[in-house]
Amino acid sequence: MTIVTVKETVAADADAVWNILSDFGGIKIGGPITDFHIEGDGVGAVRTITMGGGKVIERLETFDPTELTFSYVITNQDSSLPVTDYASIVKITSEGPAACSVEWTGTFEPRGVPEAQAQAIVNGIYTGGIQRARKALAG
Repeated sequence: MTIVTVKETVAADADAVWNILSDFGGIKIGGPITDFHIEGDGVGAVRTITMGGGKVIERLETFDPTELTFSYVITNQDSSLPVTDYASIVKITSEGPAACSVEWTGTFEPRGVPEAQAQAIVNGIYTGGIQRARKALAG
């Protein structure tokens, strides 16, 4: 099992960052994402992200707004990402009124690429998601 963890500080209130990152239906079309839709609401919701000529289907597994944590899994083993048996958890921790840390951890098995390449792709997704939250809060 491969593990990727990204932990970064964000200069914003933890609840504000939570509101952005925990929005399971908040994926925007653009860049590598060519289509997106979500079915359901809350735990059990399923989102389908089309990118790279394939789909990534994710299901929300846990959602705790008190602890500022949520988790999700990829349900399709033929996803356009080079991983199988993927699970991820995001935890936001307040570090005062204008700062928080975001810890995003994923576990998976690399599929069709070297482990380092799969790790780099997953790391890029996590850092990109955190950067998206920073940009949304700066504007």
